[in-house]
Amino acid sequence: MTTRRILLAAFAVAPMLFGTGAGAAEMTYTPAAFEAAQKAGKPILVHITAPWCTTCAAQKPILSKLEADPKFKDLQVFDVDFDSRKDVVKKFGATMQSTLITYKGEKETGRSAGETKPEAISSLLDKAI
Repeated sequence: MTTRRILLAAFAVAPMLFGTGAGAAEMTYTPAAFEAAQKAGKPILVHITAPWCTTCAAQKPILSKLEADPKFKDLQVFDVDFDSRKDVVKKFGATMQSTLITYKGEKETGRSAGETKPEAISSLLDKAI
């Protein structure tokens, strides 16, 4: 393989590995990162999820598609594991996995549990921007 082909292949694969920069920022929840996003006035989504949860699995591709929408480019997404982060689950007042909570800065703007309709999830995210 020539150097040129290797470079072309690397450029073709890079957006799949690193994203295009146009979508929402997704990260594991930490109190410091969440507080910083709130203080910065960012739109925030907290997704309380579990690897065994079929509803969570159904939400993921919907959220991925929405997060790639330029409308949600500033959205900060925090994943919280329902099983291992009971302290955080309790802090957010969630009672089940598949809970979606939106914030605009420090103000909670909406929440849902078990939602898998793309239109309803999009409407929830709209409340954060």
